[in-house]
Amino acid sequence: MKQIEINSLLDLSKTEFGDIFNNMKYPYEVLKVIGDYILKKGPLLGAEYTEIKETVWVGKGTVIADSASITGPAIIGKNCEIRHCAFIRGNAIIGDNCVIGNSTEIKNSMLFNNVQTPHFNYVGDSVLGYRSHIGAGVILSNVRSIPGEVKVRIGEAVINTGLRKFSAVLGDFVEVGCNSVLNPGTIVGKNSVVYPLSSVRGVIPESSIYKNDGSLVPIKK
Repeated sequence: MKQIEINSLLDLSKTEFGDIFNNMKYPYEVLKVIGDYILKKGPLLGAEYTEIKETVWVGKGTVIADSASITGPAIIGKNCEIRHCAFIRGNAIIGDNCVIGNSTEIKNSMLFNNVQTPHFNYVGDSVLGYRSHIGAGVILSNVRSIPGEVKVRIGEAVINTGLRKFSAVLGDFVEVGCNSVLNPGTIVGKNSVVYPLSSVRGVIPESSIYKNDGSLVPIKK
């Protein structure tokens, strides 16, 4: 299933923390280890980071609104904006130059550099690749309505992730339109676009447009 392997979706040079994926094949495997990784990595980050509270490390140049709430363990990179009423709820790795917007919640997720989650978003148990952007009101839903482990479906093939909670992997340069919902087990290939008001599940190929009727159109180069 090469199209959902790490190197097909994510440029690991676009995060200071790419080593978290060592010995992994699929990017969602990282969701099991984010918390432990932060606790080991945080004390080693050096002078460009400050531990602003227990197990919360923040890089130089990052601005955090007084109304934001941050629970550790968490690493927030350099030159980020953590805006009004943002809620970082533990086990979060946020890269450099990221925006966590007003009333946005991040939980057990990894954001590469230059990711924007700017308005009223929920990002639970997800991986967001370099320069991915989600519009206002986008929800990355992480738990199946019917109990059981999350599965990724590629055509007729089904991969059991072994995870009770897993929403989405967004490849590099993905754009998700306003008020869309990415259902558990969604993987969006790099350079793809999701139309506003879409309900998405399964795998969207690289360089595709996902329309809100579920149809796919290749992006012309």
